[in-house]
Amino acid sequence: MNLTFLDAGQLTARLDLESSVETPDGQGGVTLSHAVESTLWARIEPVSAACEELGHVDRQAVTHRIWVRRIEGVSAGKRFRKGGRIFEIRTVHDPDERGRYLVAHVTEV
Repeated sequence: MNLTFLDAGQLTARLDLESSVETPDGQGGVTLSHAVESTLWARIEPVSAACEELGHVDRQAVTHRIWVRRIEGVSAGKRFRKGGRIFEIRTVHDPDERGRYLVAHVTEV
């Protein structure tokens, strides 16, 4: 088994874990907003950046790996927020299956 060592001192970014909340808009639809579930310390590692054209607009896609101590509720479909930066969670896994840390692969929007 490949053991992963991460110094807890590397968890220097304070992030909010947010989940989406649907509120009825009174016309049969919903308004989508996000609510903070918890605040945690994390390590953010940039992974890649790419530029793609969508229509006639250039769009930048930046991906990161975010390390956090294991906590229930971190899953794909939620997001992390650091001030004005938003990181959509794509996948989450336990890097060495020991239940100490989680690694989220995210896309910054």
